[in-house]
Amino acid sequence: MDFSDSPEEARFRAEARAWLEKHVPSERELAGMDEVERCKYWQKRKYDAGWACIRWPKEYGGRDSSAMQQVIWNQEESRLSPPTGVLSIGQGMAAPTLMQWANEEVKRKHLPPLASGEHIWCQLFSEPASGSDLAALRMRAEREGDDWILNGQKIWTSGAHYSDYGIVVVRSDPTVPKHQGLTYFFVDMKSAGIETRPIKQISGDSNFNEVYFNDVRVPDRQRLGAVGQGWQVSMTTLMHERLAIGGGGGLNTRHLFRLAEQTEIDGRPAIEDRAVRARLAHWYCREMGLKYTGYRAMTALSRGEIPGPENSISKLVGAVQSQDMASFAMDLLEFCGAVMQRDLAAGEGQLGYAFLGSPGIRIAGGSDEIMLNILAERVLGMPQDPRVDKGIPFHEIATGSKN
Repeated sequence: MDFSDSPEEARFRAEARAWLEKHVPSERELAGMDEVERCKYWQKRKYDAGWACIRWPKEYGGRDSSAMQQVIWNQEESRLSPPTGVLSIGQGMAAPTLMQWANEEVKRKHLPPLASGEHIWCQLFSEPASGSDLAALRMRAEREGDDWILNGQKIWTSGAHYSDYGIVVVRSDPTVPKHQGLTYFFVDMKSAGIETRPIKQISGDSNFNEVYFNDVRVPDRQRLGAVGQGWQVSMTTLMHERLAIGGGGGLNTRHLFRLAEQTEIDGRPAIEDRAVRARLAHWYCREMGLKYTGYRAMTALSRGEIPGPENSISKLVGAVQSQDMASFAMDLLEFCGAVMQRDLAAGEGQLGYAFLGSPGIRIAGGSDEIMLNILAERVLGMPQDPRVDKGIPFHEIATGSKN
């Protein structure tokens, strides 16, 4: 297989690289902005120049580019590390779900503000009592005329405190088996009855949230898919989530090579140590494997297919590797690794934050155990685990001791 650029791809890469090198904002230009403002600022600049969400149709704010051009753009943009993080859920998970399940009116109203960065979306899936079993969720939706009334709690919702909209799956019928009684909506996060409470993390940040719904009224026109079809719609979101999470975080081998050149072992650069070089080579090879596994998913997207369970490979391998590399970086930094202040720490504190945040990547989007089950059952065709609640109406499933 030839992975070199075709003449057309090489021209696109050169055009993208030239534009990025000229227009990626400097730190001075972004001074005084918080992370949300930085991401919106950069996204609007791309949107105005026709470089936003380049695989999307033009009528939705994109560029109508090919899957390979999207890969090239991602490569060139990531090389310069501009601010993009707060938009990834909306553009990588909510937007593909809207494109697959929403009507044309909804797409034309909500996708362009997603592409421009005007609106930020979050994903309201996890609940305190359901763990990794999404189908066991208990948040309720009850029909009242042309509206639905939502009550319940979601947790670990990234960015809910600054999001404009959210995608949410809820239980609309507890009298049928758990996978059949779910319905999927998108909601205005400023709706009456929504309360967001940030959760303090070990890093000191508060990116995650608890979100409470108290008699929140959602119009039926904001439903995606049919009533009771929420599980199928959720699978669209989750497959794109695992594609979006992919490599497991921002830390990559470039950061480790740079760190190994700047730190010492026994008075010599760490990069000259045979054991260090062996570990870097091992991680680099795995990183390339993840990269080309990601290309397989992009090929599926280019054919109009929904990403398949194979994306669990990238999620599983990438999340573990991210944690291993972050731990290794702390070993190289020794006591300096404990410094988190960005203006004093190595790599502006990115390595320390990666060390504290990487364990969570092994849970977000499906834990390691969930990914292993998906690969075993849906890719390898192995027998499913016994499920004692299979076929039982949800309201009849035991929830704990009655003593």
